[in-house]
Amino acid sequence: MRRATFTEMNCSVAQTLEIVGEWWTLLIIRDALFGVTRFDEFSTRLGIARNVLTQRLDTLVEHGIMTKEPYQDKPVRHDYRLTEKGRGLWTVIDALRQWGDSWAAPEGPPIETVHTTCGHVMSARPFCSACREPVSVDDLKVRRGPGARVNNPLPAP
Repeated sequence: MRRATFTEMNCSVAQTLEIVGEWWTLLIIRDALFGVTRFDEFSTRLGIARNVLTQRLDTLVEHGIMTKEPYQDKPVRHDYRLTEKGRGLWTVIDALRQWGDSWAAPEGPPIETVHTTCGHVMSARPFCSACREPVSVDDLKVRRGPGARVNNPLPAP
């Protein structure tokens, strides 16, 4: 059963969920960020039904998050590679991973991310792009952006 659509909601989070919010999609992107490119690899690693995997990959290709490149003719088989748009979801995946490490991994993080330049385990942290200071949710407020609709009220402060 298909969930309700968010296409009419004037919200970047809702529009992102419209593309990547289906069950399995972020795990497919996670594995692609780890270097998985082949249909059978995704299927085996995730234990996902082939028809569901096909649907999710087709959606990711349709929205320019992945490309589909043939690597074999008979039978035709494809590599699925993240585009720049798809690689941009790394921050989303990593934020979910870090939240899971803190709140859903009682025995500790299942994986660690290592910065190849310095060799240290790292975590991504948000900072202000203008002043370069670290930020938390307590440091933020929202205001109308250029894409806001007149009838779209802001959340209460």
